[in-house]
Amino acid sequence: MSLRPSILDPFFAPATTLPGVGPKIAPLLDRLLGEPGRPARVMDLLFHIPNGGVAREMKGSIADAPVGEPVTLSVTVAAHRPPPPGRRAPYRILVEDETGDVVLVFFNGQKARLEKLLPLGERRYVSGKIELWDGMRQMVHPDRILDDRGIENLPAVEAIYGLTEGLSSRMVGRYMSAALERLPTLPEWQDPSWLFRNALPPMAQALALLHRPDDARALSEEALAKSAPRRRLAYDELLASQLALALVRSRMRRLPGRVNAGDGHLVERLKRALPFGLTSSQQKAVDDIRQDLVADKRMLRLLQGDVGSGKTVVGLLAMASAIEAGRQAALMAPTEILARQHFERIAPMAREAGLSIALLTGREKGAERRAILAGLADGTIQIAVGTHALFQEGVAFHDLGVAVVDEQHRFGVHQRLALGSKGQAVDILVMTATPIPRTLALTYFGDMDVSVLNEKPAGRKPIATKLISIERIDEVVGAIGRAVANGDQVYWVCPLVGESETVDLAAAEERFEELKSVFGNQVGLVHGKLAGRDKDAAMERFSKGETKILVSTTVIEVGVDVPQASVMVIEHAERFGLAQLHQLRGRIGRGSRSSTCLLVYKGPLGQTAQARLEMMRQTEDGFRIAEEDLRLRGEGEVLGTRQSGLPGFRLARVEVDGDLLAAARDDARLIVDRDPELISERGQALRVLLYLFERDSAIKLLRAG
Repeated sequence: MSLRPSILDPFFAPATTLPGVGPKIAPLLDRLLGEPGRPARVMDLLFHIPNGGVAREMKGSIADAPVGEPVTLSVTVAAHRPPPPGRRAPYRILVEDETGDVVLVFFNGQKARLEKLLPLGERRYVSGKIELWDGMRQMVHPDRILDDRGIENLPAVEAIYGLTEGLSSRMVGRYMSAALERLPTLPEWQDPSWLFRNALPPMAQALALLHRPDDARALSEEALAKSAPRRRLAYDELLASQLALALVRSRMRRLPGRVNAGDGHLVERLKRALPFGLTSSQQKAVDDIRQDLVADKRMLRLLQGDVGSGKTVVGLLAMASAIEAGRQAALMAPTEILARQHFERIAPMAREAGLSIALLTGREKGAERRAILAGLADGTIQIAVGTHALFQEGVAFHDLGVAVVDEQHRFGVHQRLALGSKGQAVDILVMTATPIPRTLALTYFGDMDVSVLNEKPAGRKPIATKLISIERIDEVVGAIGRAVANGDQVYWVCPLVGESETVDLAAAEERFEELKSVFGNQVGLVHGKLAGRDKDAAMERFSKGETKILVSTTVIEVGVDVPQASVMVIEHAERFGLAQLHQLRGRIGRGSRSSTCLLVYKGPLGQTAQARLEMMRQTEDGFRIAEEDLRLRGEGEVLGTRQSGLPGFRLARVEVDGDLLAAARDDARLIVDRDPELISERGQALRVLLYLFERDSAIKLLRAG
């Protein structure tokens, strides 16, 4: 049963409750605003922000009306000129004022309807664009034809909306008016003095001003970015998201924690077994984590490190601390291949330090699986590495103390809590290799403490990045031939062709065949359509050096580690986002060899693509690249939302609302400190806000105590 306050019912009502939205229109609104399995609601319509506007104010006389611009004129109907019988000509109607005349042109016009709409001798108001044809002024299919009563109700500005086929902005505007009339008076959840200081209107007024401004200029992209009504709504959305995160965090903090670190002897033993000393940012992260583990509060920390900055080692040392305290530890990765790789990387170090470690993915079956489950349950296995199979039913730990989660943005808050529930007061460390601009780190990880690894471990060499036109592809093939002869291995990444994996695959297969004709069996192929087992086998042949050139679609993006691979060719690099290019380039430069990344592009390049590729050539600093990516693409696309499943915002735009995000985060923390159960008058209003923006899982936490 939903505990959503009934005051919000008008927002959550289906769009079909609005006048005019019948069985023909409803599917169109669902396609525009709904989600799979959830039809469009009134709220989805209200949060659909206009992307422009047309002024509909009266424009003087016919003689003064500018050609090619939208105008609204007051005219008298002078003559109807239907087409001669049997001729396929348009229906024309002559209208005039004191200064001149205009012909209104209707293709397939029905006589009876037009005579009713524009009766002879009557005054009417027509809106549309005037064009000259054969020296005559004409208006083809006017946007609007109104009588005296209609013109009184016409908004001064008609908002223009993003649409789907079959809908017009005017139709959406009509449903929007009906939706605005139904708005209930909501309690004010924002601090009144803050609203006053920032000159922000109440929420209902903000919605009305956004969809019905007095001036069309208020709907230009530039004006919208700064507009008080949009920023008021953006702040509501950001506060809902930050408050939900703060409530999750405060619950994690309130639940009793326990000390999950021992005397440090294992950590020291492991450090001595490492081939290189820790960098200073690794050492700082290890110290931060140790402080979390010895405190009696639960740890919820994000370890943000650029590609190849040595996060896995930090994760291993965190797990060793828990084992010193007599507990178990788990490391969870998003895919089997990554879980296997983490296992191969840390198992030798763990075993050298005398720790028992096992791998559990969906692939372990039968007796082997039963033995691992028994070892986890009786505590003889101290470290489990695996995929989400680790928190399925039937996996029980003897005493789980620390869980390390790799590649956070593929796991939601709920999964984190599920993993945390596998043990008593589990401390959670989340690792991500996606450098996230500070503004966005607040958005997505507002409930976590953050440690950043911003240095490369010792022994890593810089990567030379070069731009090469696709016309010179033969030279590229020659260059990789020399590299292979020299003992190097090569990644060749094929272009993103479109949304379709099938088309991407065709491009990869074609390149694979071409390279195979030159290099024979030294070339392997891996792509998203391969079964997990085949994909792993192809990767394994490459990491063992059996194949020297690996042609792939973007499946190699995350985490695969082949130290001998020192050349990366990215074909049609202009089609990739910055974050993706950076992730791909991070697959090389992992050994002691000098590495080269060749960005093969097809000219002429657009301004943004040019800026992206130049940025790649200039720097390897993932954080600088991420900030630039945010600037070039805007928040919706950052980190390629499609690939990473990050929550997008409807009203807030992180690239222009960074100041609001910081304010929302501070406000959320203050609220949770002062009124953790949200029971004060403002607290009750904030519960309405959380339900409105569908962050109500946070309210379930309040109920869970």
